[in-house]
Amino acid sequence: MGCHLCEVYCQVQHSKSKDLIKAFKRESPRPLPRLRVETKDSISFAVQCRHCAEPPCVYACLTGALHKDKDSGIVTVDVERCIGCWTCILACPFGVIKRDTKQGKIVKCDLCPGEDVPACVVHCPNEALIYADVSGEDING
Repeated sequence: MGCHLCEVYCQVQHSKSKDLIKAFKRESPRPLPRLRVETKDSISFAVQCRHCAEPPCVYACLTGALHKDKDSGIVTVDVERCIGCWTCILACPFGVIKRDTKQGKIVKCDLCPGEDVPACVVHCPNEALIYADVSGEDING
């Protein structure tokens, strides 16, 4: 339905306060969502990292800030190592990596570490987003 609540709760999850009002009104810099909702007429869908089996962003990263965990398959960014060169953005075939221009770094979906289910899925009122284990499957093809 294109309500964008997934974006809102992603921002809250990645905020310092974890509080809806504080995250949007008091935090500086304001946290960025790790996904985006695309809408065209009555069709909408969330676009987020696919945590590719062979992630082009990881191979493109000049500093090794992006890496894929061998056990979980999650592609994460080490913000301390990120230099904001944006080569990963160019390499990502899905266009899911965002520039955080205030920090000079990138942000991308990290599947909400420490949570059983990502915040975007938990707070989707229409259950349009699902979180499933697809280990061993090629989700890109």
